[in-house]
Amino acid sequence: MKVLVTGGAGYIGSTTCKALEQAGHTPIVLDSLLTGPRAFVRDRSFYEGDIADRDLLGKIVAEHPDLDATIHMAARILVPESVEQPYEYYRDNVAKSLELFDELRSLGKPRVLFSSSASLYALKPGFEVLESDPLATASPYARTKLMMEMVLQDMAAATDLRAIILRYFNPIGSDPDLESGIYVREPSHILGQLLLVATGAKEAFTITGVDHPTRDGTGIRDYIHVWDVAQAHVRAVEKFDDVLNATQSPSTVINIGTGDGVSVRELVAAFEKVYGAKINVNEAPPRPGDAVGAYANVDKARELLGWSASLSIEDAIESALAWMARRKEVLGYV
Repeated sequence: MKVLVTGGAGYIGSTTCKALEQAGHTPIVLDSLLTGPRAFVRDRSFYEGDIADRDLLGKIVAEHPDLDATIHMAARILVPESVEQPYEYYRDNVAKSLELFDELRSLGKPRVLFSSSASLYALKPGFEVLESDPLATASPYARTKLMMEMVLQDMAAATDLRAIILRYFNPIGSDPDLESGIYVREPSHILGQLLLVATGAKEAFTITGVDHPTRDGTGIRDYIHVWDVAQAHVRAVEKFDDVLNATQSPSTVINIGTGDGVSVRELVAAFEKVYGAKINVNEAPPRPGDAVGAYANVDKARELLGWSASLSIEDAIESALAWMARRKEVLGYV
């Protein structure tokens, strides 16, 4: 199969491209390089440009008429930044995706696999969420993802567009061969912040929010190895039509997580175990847009995709530490 991957120069996108290749498929990368590094594209077929550029999309399809599906990962993804820059988030994540979906439909390429987010879910007792559970978005970022889910569902109901929506929980870790990983100099997510402390770039790790209604007061997350996330995409592309036939719907939503909730304090403890040393930890109030959290019920992914996570949090932490030791070699900076 040949698959267009928007955002294919990014963290999850580049890892998914590799997983596709290992499964015998051919990824075609479309990326603006707004954030993703060119080095992550490697020697793949690559188009630098905007997802809303209809002429560019037409060129891609003309040069690759055998495209089977599109994995749409290109997006702005930082929650605090979305609070500060809502216009940019709605423009890039929503308005431009509308153009992409409509043009793909016009070009006769109606299969879309969309990267959504577990940040859509409302707080639920017990924290385990099903795809059908209530939603309550806490940030502009999350609202852009919800809007695009609604757009896809409405377009799929009205046209021949077809959509599988994957709600990621919290991808961590690196490509198993250390060819890609977290590339931003100061990542905002938890494991990235822990890595900065481990490498001496920061003096302490700050737990943001210690009074949540959880077992230890810190947020609950479902941390999943990015390689497992990539494998889920491969299965979803390969089984695309079967999945929608099984659900008897033109679109469907599937959770992508491990099925296990881990608190921030528990992640810190796991990190210290793999790292082999204690790190300095501070506490602070939650950041704007931060959610208490949730973890995935993964029954639907197991049933429809024949997929479940196989790698542990410790595996992910170990790979992330190894990537940080190699990052300068790949990207030219620590």
